Amino acid sequence: MPSRRIAAAAAVAAGGLLAAPALVSAQPALVWRMPSSFPKTLEALSGGAALFCRMVGEATDNRFQIRYSGPGEVVPPFQVLDAVQNGTVECCHTAAFYFTGKEPGFAFFTGMPFGMNTRHLNAWMYAGGGAELMAEFLEPYNAVPLAAGNTSAQMGGFFRRELRSVEDLRGLKFRISGLAGSVLQRLGTVPTQLPGGEIYAALERGAIDAAEWTGPYDDEKLGFHRVAPFYYYPGFMEGGALIHVLVNRERWAGLPKAYQTVLRLAAAEANHYTLAKYDAENPAALRRMVAQGAKLTAFPREILDACWREAFAMYEEMAKQNPRFARVHAPWSAFRAEQIAWSRVCEFGFDSYVYAKQGRG
Repeated sequence: MPSRRIAAAAAVAAGGLLAAPALVSAQPALVWRMPSSFPKTLEALSGGAALFCRMVGEATDNRFQIRYSGPGEVVPPFQVLDAVQNGTVECCHTAAFYFTGKEPGFAFFTGMPFGMNTRHLNAWMYAGGGAELMAEFLEPYNAVPLAAGNTSAQMGGFFRRELRSVEDLRGLKFRISGLAGSVLQRLGTVPTQLPGGEIYAALERGAIDAAEWTGPYDDEKLGFHRVAPFYYYPGFMEGGALIHVLVNRERWAGLPKAYQTVLRLAAAEANHYTLAKYDAENPAALRRMVAQGAKLTAFPREILDACWREAFAMYEEMAKQNPRFARVHAPWSAFRAEQIAWSRVCEFGFDSYVYAKQGRG
C-alpha cells in the first residue's frame, strides 16, 4: 500500500525518526491548510491531494497534519498561489499554468503546447534541472514547489460543432488553460479560463463553444459529452500536465529537515498515484462515453500544423521580450529536444510496433 511505502521511506530518510516514538514526539505539532484548484469530485486529482495529506500524517504519527480543502472552501481556485504567497495558507494544490496571467513562464511547469510528454516532464523535474528552475522562478512568489501529480497526455476537448479547417477556430469560445489559449487566440479563437466546476453549465447554455479539461476519466464525471458531442484528440495543449504542491517559502524554511523530507516523499507518492489512476481509468471511461454518443474525432492535420507554427513562433517572441521566460525556455528547449531524440530511438519504435500489432488484433 502507498501509505506503508511512504512511512517506511520517511523513517529511513529521516534518520530513524519514525522508528523511535520519543523522537517523533520531540518534533513540533503542526496543522497546515492546503486549498486545491481542483474539484473534490475528480478522484484522481483529489485522491492525489488526499493521499499527500494522509502520508504526511502517517509518516509523522500525526504530529504534522495538512487539511485539504476544495476550491472555494477557503480560497477561490485561481487564487491559491496568492494565498500561499501572502501566508494566508501554508500550501496549495494546483497547476502552475493557471497563473500565466501573472507571467507566461508559469506554463513551463505544467505543460506547454507541443511540449514534453509525461515521462519527459518527470525526467526534467526530477533529474534534468526542472525543479531547480521552478524553485528559482517561484522566488518572487514566496513559494517552494513539490511535483505531486500528472494527468498524462490529455485529450483535445469537447466541441459543440465539428472542426474541418483552421477557419472553424475563428470566433470559437474555448475554455482552455495555459499558453494554449494564447496560441489559439493567434488563430482567431476566443479563449477563456474557467474552474472545473463551472465548465458544464457554460457549455450547456452556450456561453462557450468548447472546453478541454484533462481526459476521459475526469471528462466523463463532468458530463461534457452530454452537451458537446465532438471529442477531439490529441491534446496538443498538454502532452503531460504536472500538478504541484506549492509551499510558502518561510513555512518551508521553518520546518525540521525530517518534515521537509516527509513532504518531498509524500508529494512523490502523490505524483505516482495520480498518473497511475488516470492510466488505469481512462480506457474504460473513453469506451463508456463513446457508447453514450461521444464522437471521438482527430484534429485535422491543418489545425495541428497551424497550432504548431503559432506555438513555436510565440515562444521565440516571448523569449526575446521576457528575460524570465527566456531563462527557462532555453534549458527547457534543449532538454525537450534530447528527450524526443532518445524517445524516437527506443520508446517510439517499441510503441509503434506494439500498437500496430494490437490494432490488427
